[in-house]
Amino acid sequence: NTHTSDLTSERARLLRGQSVQQVGPQGLLYVQQRELAVTSPKDGSISILGSDDATTCHIVVLRHTGNGATCLTHCDGTDTKAEVPLIMNSIKSFSDHTQCGRLEVHLVGGFSDDRQLSQKLTHQLLSEFDRQEDDIHLVTLCVTELNDREENENHFPVIYGIAVNIKTSEIYRASFQDRGPEEELRAARALTGGPMISIYDAKTEQLRIGPYSWMPFPHVDFWLQQDDKQILENLSTSPLAEPPHFVEHIRSTLMFLKKYPSPANMLFPGNKALLYKKNEDGLWEKISSPGS
Repeated sequence: NTHTSDLTSERARLLRGQSVQQVGPQGLLYVQQRELAVTSPKDGSISILGSDDATTCHIVVLRHTGNGATCLTHCDGTDTKAEVPLIMNSIKSFSDHTQCGRLEVHLVGGFSDDRQLSQKLTHQLLSEFDRQEDDIHLVTLCVTELNDREENENHFPVIYGIAVNIKTSEIYRASFQDRGPEEELRAARALTGGPMISIYDAKTEQLRIGPYSWMPFPHVDFWLQQDDKQILENLSTSPLAEPPHFVEHIRSTLMFLKKYPSPANMLFPGNKALLYKKNEDGLWEKISSPGS
C-alpha cells in the first residue's frame, strides 16, 4: 500500500524551485528510457543514478531506507503493470532487505499534455505501487499537473531530469552531458519497442548492454527523408514540449537502426553482452568479454 503525507506537495514545490545541476560523468550511471538500474551505498563505482528528457515519461526512484538500495527507472507507460514488479524485485534482490527501514518512492516528470498521456501514466504508476503487498511510502510526487508550466497557452514540464545520490539519498534536478556508453544502441532498443530491462549488475559493478535483438524499423528510409517538423509531430508523444535536441536524437537513432537492421552478430560478437566498468577516473571503460 502507498502512504502519502502533506510533506509530499511541499517536496514537489521545493524540487520545482531548484536550479538544474549539470552532472558530470564521474561516478554517474545514466539511465535511458525503458531502462532500470539499481545499486546501494556499498557500490564502489557508482554514486549517482540519473535520467533526463522525460516529457510525458516519468522517472521513478524507489529506495529502501534501511540498506540504502536505490532503483532509478525511466517509465514511458508501455507496460506499467510489468514494470512496477520489476522495480520492486530489483530492490528486494539486495539480501539485507529484511532489516528495518521502509520503502520510499519518488515520482517525477510529465506535464498536462494534450493527449493526457502523462495523466494516464501517473495514474497507472500510483495504482500499481498501491497494489503491491509491501508498504510503500510516497515521498515525492512531482508529476503531470504538479510538474506543469504554461507559456503562451502551451504546456511544458518544469522538471525534465533528476539525479539521485546513492550515498546521501538526495534527489535533485539535473541534466547530463554524458549519456553513454552505447547511447545510440540503447536508444535504438527503446525505439524499436524493447521492454524495460535492468542494465547494471551491482555485485560485479558492471554495466551490461545486451545482447539485444529487434525487428528492422518500419519505413526507416521514409522517416529519414522527413523534415524536422514531420519527425517531431509523428515520433514524439508531445511535439511542443520536447527538448531542442529531440529531433537530432531521433534521426541519429534511425540512422543507427538503418545501419543495424538486425543487431545480433554485428553489434554483439558471439552474442555476448557488452560489458563496461568504471575506471579510476570514474569513467566507463569497455572490458573485453571473457574468452575473447
